Amino acid sequence: MADAQTLRIVHCFRSPIGGIFRHVRDLAELHSAAGHEVGILCDSSTGGAHEDRLFDQIMPFLKLGVTRFPIGRSVGLKDMAALAESYKLIKELQPDILHGHGAKGGVIARLIGSLLRVRRYRVARLYSPHGGSLHFSRRSLSGRGVFMAERILERMTESISFVCDYERTTYETKIGKPHCATTRIYNGISERDFGRIPVTEDGVDFAYIGMLRDLKGPDVFIDAFAEAERLVGRPLSGLIIGDGPDLERYQRMVEQKGLGRRIGFRPAMPIAQAFALSDIVAVPSRAEAMPYIVLEALAAEKTVIASRVGGIPEILGSDSEALVEAGRADLFGAVMAKALTDPSWSKRTMPTADAFRSRFSAVVMAREAEALYRAQLARI
Repeated sequence: MADAQTLRIVHCFRSPIGGIFRHVRDLAELHSAAGHEVGILCDSSTGGAHEDRLFDQIMPFLKLGVTRFPIGRSVGLKDMAALAESYKLIKELQPDILHGHGAKGGVIARLIGSLLRVRRYRVARLYSPHGGSLHFSRRSLSGRGVFMAERILERMTESISFVCDYERTTYETKIGKPHCATTRIYNGISERDFGRIPVTEDGVDFAYIGMLRDLKGPDVFIDAFAEAERLVGRPLSGLIIGDGPDLERYQRMVEQKGLGRRIGFRPAMPIAQAFALSDIVAVPSRAEAMPYIVLEALAAEKTVIASRVGGIPEILGSDSEALVEAGRADLFGAVMAKALTDPSWSKRTMPTADAFRSRFSAVVMAREAEALYRAQLARI
């Protein structure tokens, strides 16, 4: 370490979009403010103008800089080149902590950290799945291969840090009880993110905000919107906000259902701008770990309707009326209609501001992560 207090921390992950990127940015900012030196290693082929702006915002907190090069989503021979490049770059950064996020980030951090350990370099290897490989099925050949790899990589891991109890339970069910240390550190929201964001004059009834791929459920949102219109008995308005590989397919789906004038599309934008476009946020994901969109929406005092997946029940409450069986657009649409027409529904179903803030704070998240880093580094 640089001295008894300062840690050199490098976060490794593949795609600089979505919840993982938000998680790393918050940790980097708070750990930098605490006097630590932080760096990021991630893919260069994903992300756009919105992510470029986010990198610009976080750069003052990254003393170890940002290193980007191609890291493929699927496993392939090109991964060897990515690992070789990662080893060279990480060795130069001389980190005390390598924290891998998501499946690919976890591989990079643990394999490179292990290679450095062979060379008698003192570095702690941490891993946060963030869903990642846990989305695979044990019944599939690819899933069994991924879970076998996770089992092997446990031997190269000081600790696995789960972002919710659901994620830990899923890991133990699909892969087995880890052979390394584990902990749970909830995702947290920065202080500046708390506070109501009012809706602008061009706001809509419902908004989907997130990646445009079936795992996140934009298709469910479109079908649920149509069902909500049927139940309410009048035309409604909605927005799909985000980027992703299936944008054109969802646009065709909207047109085919005759909703082209009532559901619009916007590219990814700063979350505060997105929240200013609707008071009701739909999260119809088919699978999640601990999605930031739910935390951010509640911090902004929005009404959230979500699938009963991942750690979302840990946020909204396991018996919340706002939770819907994943993939059930008919049920999702019914809840959307109720949220829009019942003035007391949101107050009755959303967690209180004080209870939410005391549990999902970025300050607590960063403090617990730092304690984990120090504890694992001390054991090496």
